[in-house]
Amino acid sequence: MPVIQVQSTEEFKKHIAGSKLVVVDFYATWCGPCKVIAPKFATFSDQFDGVFLKVDVDELGEVAQTAGISAMPTFHLYKNGNKVAELVGADAKKLEQLIADNI
Repeated sequence: MPVIQVQSTEEFKKHIAGSKLVVVDFYATWCGPCKVIAPKFATFSDQFDGVFLKVDVDELGEVAQTAGISAMPTFHLYKNGNKVAELVGADAKKLEQLIADNI
């Protein structure tokens, strides 16, 4: 499944409310580590049966603030609207394990 670039707060809320695992990449265009892990995030979206979202913290500051994002990249995993896991930093192996543990 392709990675979805979130365009609004409403779209974000709609996606995380679903019953499938939702993996969110909170990133910034100027963030080097974000650019490094982006291809792996895209690979995981094909590898795992979940919904994969990207949120630009500069474009959707309200979403990032509500989610408590203070460093990029930060990954949140949601099920049924509830956050079930979080990873701060561009560690592809840890992210893959986190997704596998929650899928």
